[in-house]
Amino acid sequence: MQHLFSLLLALALFTTAYAATAEEWRKRSIYQIITDRYALPEGADPDACDPAQQKFCGGNWRTIKDNLDYIQEAGFTAIWISPVSQNYEGPRTPYGDPYHGYWIADATKLNSRFGTADDLKALSDEVHRRGMFLMVDVVVNNVMALDTNPDLSTFMFKDQSQYHSYCPIQWGNTTSEQNCWLGDTNVTLPDVNTQDPTVVSAYEDWIKALVQQFNIDGLRIDAAKHVNMDFWPKFCGAAGVYCIGEVFDADAGQALQWQGKQSLDAILNYPMYNALVQAFTIPGPQNMSAVVDMIQQIKQTSSDPTLLGNFLEDQDVPRWASLSVDPQSLWNAMIFNFMSDGIPIVYYGQEQGFNGNADPMNREPLWPSKYTNTTTYQLVTKLNQLRNFLVNGTDNWATSQMEVLSQTNEGIAFMKGDVVTILTNIGSPPQNVTISAHTSWDSGSSTTNILTCSQYAVGSNGSIEIAYSKGGVPVILVPDSKLDNSGLCGHPAPVASEKGAQGTFNNNTGSDNSALGQIAPTPLAYAAGLLTVVAALWTGAL
Repeated sequence: MQHLFSLLLALALFTTAYAATAEEWRKRSIYQIITDRYALPEGADPDACDPAQQKFCGGNWRTIKDNLDYIQEAGFTAIWISPVSQNYEGPRTPYGDPYHGYWIADATKLNSRFGTADDLKALSDEVHRRGMFLMVDVVVNNVMALDTNPDLSTFMFKDQSQYHSYCPIQWGNTTSEQNCWLGDTNVTLPDVNTQDPTVVSAYEDWIKALVQQFNIDGLRIDAAKHVNMDFWPKFCGAAGVYCIGEVFDADAGQALQWQGKQSLDAILNYPMYNALVQAFTIPGPQNMSAVVDMIQQIKQTSSDPTLLGNFLEDQDVPRWASLSVDPQSLWNAMIFNFMSDGIPIVYYGQEQGFNGNADPMNREPLWPSKYTNTTTYQLVTKLNQLRNFLVNGTDNWATSQMEVLSQTNEGIAFMKGDVVTILTNIGSPPQNVTISAHTSWDSGSSTTNILTCSQYAVGSNGSIEIAYSKGGVPVILVPDSKLDNSGLCGHPAPVASEKGAQGTFNNNTGSDNSALGQIAPTPLAYAAGLLTVVAALWTGAL
């Protein structure tokens, strides 16, 4: 009896101590949420949120928890939420309220606007019950104030020596970028002295406790390049989870120095984001060479391209639909992020075609969309279905690196694992354009275009050719021999009926939106299951 109790206790401890590694995150796809803007509590006014007013609109951790079906049914296997720490509490600022969560006061306290500790724990528990991962945004570089001589008593660090003295940033000067203050004189962001040993130790204790208390699987690091690089291995080591940093820089050489053992597991891929804007937006330069060149730069510079965060939108850049008028440009660029090296990230509302240009208009409430099953939402679902099958049902798709097969002014063809993706920037109108490439596939072998479920026979010497006489639609070709157990395009899927990390499993329907296949449970879910079994045995023993 005592042995059984000890086993029960050990399993309980295991479930709270489990932390997701970079290798596990490589297989995930992420849906990014601004907590205040994702879903409203019952009874709230659905028409009261105007992003231009920069005020709180009412979303919180509980409303995310209650509306996870929308995310999971699109096939996402992780969510990224706004910072959870206490924010500025005071009169309205010249830039509105801290609805976004980035104006930190005391990092060790939770943001009461978003809920209680029980609410955050309940969200984490529900995310994990579904086999998904939870990523939390954290702000370490700075706190927030309204002048250059703030009252430190409301902050985590209360001694003047734990902050750098005020100075405006001289951009291009690394020391200045790391030690001077972000923000402006209307809303200042006092720079925390992360070279101070007392600050380093306190931050390590805080992040370790936060991750363990709320079973956080990964961290998104705000303003990562504004902190001394040697801080991050200690901080992320204390956290014990995957860390991906915001390094807002279009230059691959500059940005990617922040990835590796000397810094962070990964960064958000701003260099590739800028290349995709150059290549696919309509109107735009439509410079496909920018993407091909960036692929090579990343291969040469990144310690692991498959861990980088791929995105087309976030809270700091314009919505794609504000840059490009043609939906095909979005779909082609979005497919690049799912089928190339890296972890795909979709910013909430992208699937609804939101078109807010810059902060604050790109931080719209999601609920006016009524969470519609749009064409883009359906595409995202299909992409997640395919990618989840590839990362869980094949040996090395996630870790294999992409190879460019061909490139023209109008398109690109590349191969990753056994999948060939052909994308174009011509937009919706038909054009007399073709894109051809040579693959490693055998002549005459049968493939399926996953997006249309149409068959495609490979030509001589492994050649493929795509014509755009019906417009610039993307193409993803997978050998039919590789689609067994995928549930895609009529191929059967293993029988399952539970919700897991790959979305909702159906009973072998074979439909395009059905199960992606049987997957191994995460260690957390596995331990929780064992805990349930042991608890039942314990109850029976009593």
